[in-house]
Amino acid sequence: MDSIWLSGAQWLAVLRIGLGLWWLESWRHKDKKAWFRGSGITWAAGIAGNHRWSAVRVGFERVVEPRPKVMAYVVVYAELALGLGLIAGLLTPVALVGGLLLNLLYFVLMIHDWAEQGQNSMMALISVVAFFGMAWQSWSLDAALGWFR
Repeated sequence: MDSIWLSGAQWLAVLRIGLGLWWLESWRHKDKKAWFRGSGITWAAGIAGNHRWSAVRVGFERVVEPRPKVMAYVVVYAELALGLGLIAGLLTPVALVGGLLLNLLYFVLMIHDWAEQGQNSMMALISVVAFFGMAWQSWSLDAALGWFR
């Protein structure tokens, strides 16, 4: 049964757009000059280097440390792409899965900092609900283009 104001698909679109705004805010509030100079990767290296799970340390050493500048750009522009994609509803399933993976990566990296885990957990949960609820069915470019039916 649909609610009085919006249909179920429209409420899922509200959730999708809200998640997109959250990613866009994550991108907006970053000090991009400092981030691109390496502050974000240096900060993450300190956390990964002392992480209780060796897989996190080894993964960071193999994937991120050899290419800190590229990884800094990947993180910043991934957040921007996720935000814009979810707000516009463009390639929504891809954005939801990508956002879920990025949140899980942040969650694992920051496992010792429970203050951050609420945000990552809620964003991951919204991604899962929006994906399985097919939140691209309403108010999206995907729906307008007939994609992902």
